[in-house]
Amino acid sequence: MTATTDGSAGAVSPRAAAASESTDTTVLATGPDRSAARALERAVEHLLDRQDPEGWWKGDLETNVTMDAEDLLLRQFLGIGDPATTRAAARHIRGAQREDGTWATFHGGPGELSTTVEAYVALRLAGDPPEAPHMARAAAWIRARGGIAAARVFTRIWLALFGWWRWEDLPELPPELIFLPKWVPLNIYDFGCWARQTIVPLTIVSAERPVRPAPFPLDELHTDPRRPNPPRPLAPLTGWDGVFQRLDRALRAYHRFAPRRLRRAAMNVAARWIIERQENDGCWGGIQPPAVYSVIALHLLGYDLEHPVMRAGLESLDRFAVWREEAPGPDGEGGPSRMIEACQSPVWDTCLATVALADAGLPADHPALVKAVDWMLDEEITKAGDWAVRRPGLPPGGWAFEFHNDNYPDIDDTAEVLLALRRVKHPDPARVDAAVARGARWTLGMQSANGAWAAFDADNTRTLPNKLPFCDFGEVIDPPSADVTAHVVEMLAHEGLAGDPRTRRGVDWLLAAQERNGAWFGRWGVNYVYGTGAVVPALTAAGLPPSHPAIRRAVGWLVSVQNKDGGWGEDLRSYDQVSWIGRGVSTASQTAWALIALLAAGERETEAVRRGVAHLVGTQREDGSWDEPYFTGTGFPWDFSINYHLYRQVFPITALGRYVHGDPSLRKGR
Repeated sequence: MTATTDGSAGAVSPRAAAASESTDTTVLATGPDRSAARALERAVEHLLDRQDPEGWWKGDLETNVTMDAEDLLLRQFLGIGDPATTRAAARHIRGAQREDGTWATFHGGPGELSTTVEAYVALRLAGDPPEAPHMARAAAWIRARGGIAAARVFTRIWLALFGWWRWEDLPELPPELIFLPKWVPLNIYDFGCWARQTIVPLTIVSAERPVRPAPFPLDELHTDPRRPNPPRPLAPLTGWDGVFQRLDRALRAYHRFAPRRLRRAAMNVAARWIIERQENDGCWGGIQPPAVYSVIALHLLGYDLEHPVMRAGLESLDRFAVWREEAPGPDGEGGPSRMIEACQSPVWDTCLATVALADAGLPADHPALVKAVDWMLDEEITKAGDWAVRRPGLPPGGWAFEFHNDNYPDIDDTAEVLLALRRVKHPDPARVDAAVARGARWTLGMQSANGAWAAFDADNTRTLPNKLPFCDFGEVIDPPSADVTAHVVEMLAHEGLAGDPRTRRGVDWLLAAQERNGAWFGRWGVNYVYGTGAVVPALTAAGLPPSHPAIRRAVGWLVSVQNKDGGWGEDLRSYDQVSWIGRGVSTASQTAWALIALLAAGERETEAVRRGVAHLVGTQREDGSWDEPYFTGTGFPWDFSINYHLYRQVFPITALGRYVHGDPSLRKGR
């Protein structure tokens, strides 16, 4: 495979060479310190070479092949498929298939039923015959696990669009949901923003129940093609399953007799809600699933493909495509492949890269850092979004994850951006101060009632949406998490607000959320290593001494799960199986997270840190980067996993930088 946007760096650029000269690593003369300094220099050069001329960084965001399969299904549904795109997508999907015929949701993970069903169907659309060995293996595995009937609801919705599944056998999702007041349970604002943006357009799809002629049958994916969906017994009314099963039956009856004017009004309001939330780049929420379903919903309501809203939406989806050139494999076939990103992460990547380079010793006024700050300042969101439903009086001021997502700034990005802005000496400090003040004010205003912070909304904690039979695709609410709260606490401490009562409530929540083993759960990164790597630096920044019992327990846990090779790794199965907690193949990003925590806890001279640093140095590639096929990020814990291709670079630089130059919080005497 040739180099991609995440490939090897070429010749060292003048700015990278200048950065290397300006990084004060010469003070470390011998042994592992000198090796770490040299590794740091190479890594800095590599990262600087990857900065966009506009000032941002962005690595590929790799998920699983359902994104690629659903993209092909969308094109088939709209009639806009083209042979070149189909061949390239199929090449990528084929390349991700496991030996047993299945597809996993993360590197090294087990086969997953719904992912395998969608990948199989996409390859059939691309022309792969069902009798081909790789297809036959996949179909046999699917049948052995219950067939299409056992797949998740979202997979069966895609199949229903082509008549491969009956709409009547799917949970009902009425568009009248849009009319529920904000105080009524199961109103759309009870769902996390990602679920909300997906469910609203799907209410239109569910009401319309469209069917495009299927180009072929899928009998080979049913355990019994004569009875593809045997009736399921009613669950007892003593549990939520039974309650919602009967509610779904009632809603199915309502579907047949729903007043036409009311239903049409609901769909029109839902369509207006969707259109109002389309971003300037044509996407919705900066993520692929809401964009896909919004395009389908509007198309069903009569928006033709040349309508500006539709055209912009389809163009935005094309920008999620990462094209690569595949080298010929054992079968001699090579050529272009096409991977669809579920999302893009330029703001997140840029603030993390800025912090990493500052930790690596670049001068605070280095041109690359100043340019990054200029770009981040331009990305500030100064208008209200859906978060204002719960915080109507709060002035805006935050950052999103993506290039364009003004409706949904997120608290995690905002906290990390503010930390990054404060690490750079900008020629217009007043502009930086004003942006930081707005961001800190907005972040404080988004604190939940329990004292912690979530990613996008405040107090989005009603658990009822999770119990809906429709919501089997992952987390659908946005409760506070330890990792986001930690980043906020760390930011507030660096803003001189460590003693503020709101910050102390966050600290208290973190201390109460510590697991018995000394770790913290990681909501947006894998997993306890990520959570612990975020919380320990936050607590020390907020003034807790390294001798504090909570920090000592965290250190003890990290040391206890260090791998024999000196690194750290934690498999995504740790979200599902207790035996996997703290266990997994060592990765560059997870090793860095552990080191960042240990360094913040004053453990620099310990054997654990020395071995961890040696692991990073020993696994670095000649171009200054690290290889990391394992997924260390999460969208939904266990259900949707992410490989952020820049994590393998920015976090090792931060860890090595703090090892070589000292942790910034400790240097400030906190």
